[in-house]
Amino acid sequence: MNKSDDMCRLRIYVSSTDKMDNQPVYEKIVFEAKKSGLAGATVFRGVMGYGASSVVHSSKLWELTEKLPVVVEIVDERARVVSFYQNLEARLNRMSKGCLVTLEKVDVLLYKEGKQKTAG
Repeated sequence: MNKSDDMCRLRIYVSSTDKMDNQPVYEKIVFEAKKSGLAGATVFRGVMGYGASSVVHSSKLWELTEKLPVVVEIVDERARVVSFYQNLEARLNRMSKGCLVTLEKVDVLLYKEGKQKTAG
């Protein structure tokens, strides 16, 4: 990823229990972003939230399956992010569950790879 003026952040809001191809949606998106060569992806798990259904979901100790909000964030050059989303859009639309996708311009101040660990 280059620090350029045309960087953006794609956010995909789903539920922790939503599936795509028998895999959690957030996992599927992260692995596809990596396969597509995007700069990086991060998954954030919420503790409470609601979406288009207006049903509030929260973390409760007595629930066997926690259905919580999850946000996948991807930052890269706009053209790369838009192309990635266009390849993903049809599958998100086919899901029986709801989701929200946003795209916004960001200013990348630092993007630095960490040092590799050496043996010893």
